[in-house]
Amino acid sequence: MLLKKSGAIEAAIENLRAGDSAIVHENANKDATVFNTQRDLTAGAVAKAYALTRMLPGEIAQAHLDGDIHFHDLDYSPFEPMTNCCLIDIAGMLSGGFTIGNAHVESPKSIQTATAQIAQIIANVASSQYGGCSVDRIDEVLAPYASLNYEKHLVEASTWSISDAAGFATAKTAKDIYDAMQSLEYEVNTLYSSNGQTPFVTLGFGVGTGVWEREIQKAILQVRLDGIGSDGHTAIFPKLVFGLKRGTNLEVADPNYDIKQLALKCSTQRMYPDVINYEKLIEITGSYKTPMGCRSFLQGWTDASGAEVNSGRMNLGVVTVNLPRIALETASAQVIAGQAAAENLSDKERQQAIASFWRLFEERVELAMGALRYRVERCREALIDNAPILYKHGAFGIRASEGESIDQFFDNGRATASLGYIGIYETVALFFGPAWEKNAQAKQFSLEILERLKASTRRENQANGPWYSVYSTPSESLTDRFCRLDKERFGSVTDVTDKDYYTNSYHLDIRKNYTPFEKLEFEKDYPVYASGGFIHYCEYPQLTHNTQALEAVWDFAYDRVAYLGTNTPIDKCYECSFEGEFAPTADGFRCPDCGNTNPDTCDVVKRTCGYLGNPVKRPMVHGRHTEIINRVKHMAKDAG
Repeated sequence: MLLKKSGAIEAAIENLRAGDSAIVHENANKDATVFNTQRDLTAGAVAKAYALTRMLPGEIAQAHLDGDIHFHDLDYSPFEPMTNCCLIDIAGMLSGGFTIGNAHVESPKSIQTATAQIAQIIANVASSQYGGCSVDRIDEVLAPYASLNYEKHLVEASTWSISDAAGFATAKTAKDIYDAMQSLEYEVNTLYSSNGQTPFVTLGFGVGTGVWEREIQKAILQVRLDGIGSDGHTAIFPKLVFGLKRGTNLEVADPNYDIKQLALKCSTQRMYPDVINYEKLIEITGSYKTPMGCRSFLQGWTDASGAEVNSGRMNLGVVTVNLPRIALETASAQVIAGQAAAENLSDKERQQAIASFWRLFEERVELAMGALRYRVERCREALIDNAPILYKHGAFGIRASEGESIDQFFDNGRATASLGYIGIYETVALFFGPAWEKNAQAKQFSLEILERLKASTRRENQANGPWYSVYSTPSESLTDRFCRLDKERFGSVTDVTDKDYYTNSYHLDIRKNYTPFEKLEFEKDYPVYASGGFIHYCEYPQLTHNTQALEAVWDFAYDRVAYLGTNTPIDKCYECSFEGEFAPTADGFRCPDCGNTNPDTCDVVKRTCGYLGNPVKRPMVHGRHTEIINRVKHMAKDAG
């Protein structure tokens, strides 16, 4: 694909107006039929074309178009010097007050007001960046405001001479907490940011042990279990991430073990919460915190006073390397043509091919790092007044004044920049065959790929810059795009391009039937090299009446992996009352009992890009649809 400046913007708009599915359905949580989304898609098409033809260095733009690398979120950045995802400093904003538009908002005096303010903050932050936004330890952040409710109810009990004042105040505060968390869930799911979508929000909670922290944890989970609307549909947002910690909630004797049981019930019925394992996350990233967005993690960081800081920090963007492309360019020609099996290569043939792979790998990684450096420098061109909620009013943890340097938010490792990758499975299959997972030499090769990626980022890290780290890309439409481009160039290569998708990050081949325990044992070795972003998923049959099975996996995972998600069938038909797994079809999903595909009477929930999505209401690009259908078929096979 050649890069041409002439007519690029006009062509981009024409592709959008023609309904190009790669544009219209790129984001599974954007409704492309509504005006505000259409306006955002139009602006994004122009921004992307302009960036590729007039802003990005030619070599980087061409590499993106060709599919050697992927410069993420070109519809927003670098056209504007916007940041990616963040951990909002909610605690600082609530305690210190903040300004939105023409209104200065004082510190809340109740938990209901606090959650209402959080919803407004989320909407404004999501409109000022292009990635997900997270609230870390929300149970601990909101506990002081719940305490204010309790004190108010104690006064009320005294006024009315209620004998059990403490019991009255506790019950009333628990109801306030539930109502506040329910209101926040409804607010988040009815919000639209300026970029035409519900904000991608993640709430982290679970390790607080105080009476109100516990009550807030229970309310978050119960609200999700109760569902949205009269039919109790599964809420898509916010993503819930529950912290597991030995001595707090992991084992039967722990004080919050009862809340772990509620979390298990919620996960089997609503697919959230995901879980973070406290000690393992500290071991891998240096501190405990919620991911930014769906899987991006900050490294442990302390400020000039030596205090650990997580909230208020951000990511500056992602560039992903197409690993299978490098392998296709350097693997045996006979293997690619299907004339020889990779597992039958001689040691000499394989080592020659791998040596060529490493040479091209270093070139491509340096190209991607150059693209990342460009992203960082473009972010530095932002002005404080470009995003007041972020830079002036506390979302990014520092309240800067007009004219101050933006660098204070990014430098000394405070912000992160992410080198992504995709397709470890396909890459190694080209050198060792499709069943390489049980080959120790092949496994070591796969780990060396990540080790070398990590070494590239570490060489870039300097005191006066952000922290570069390796990121296990949630490939979204990229799982289709890279594979489609490679299939056009190299043809249908068995176990690589013939599937029409590439496997996300380091995950095992979804076509194989591994138990959750086997999958976790295999994948546990990778995140130490990709600490900038990672997640593990396990597939299950329906678990609504078997939370003990899920608990066995959570407990097994605790000392092995840091971040674990649950994929289990939770679809529901409101016409015939079927509950379980909807049948995958070429056009989407249908109820296996009555054939219903009506989006208004179907509740079909799948993971599409690290978050949940509804593929009945929001069509997906072909690659993600194909991968989900494959996963569903294998889950059905396992259940049978």
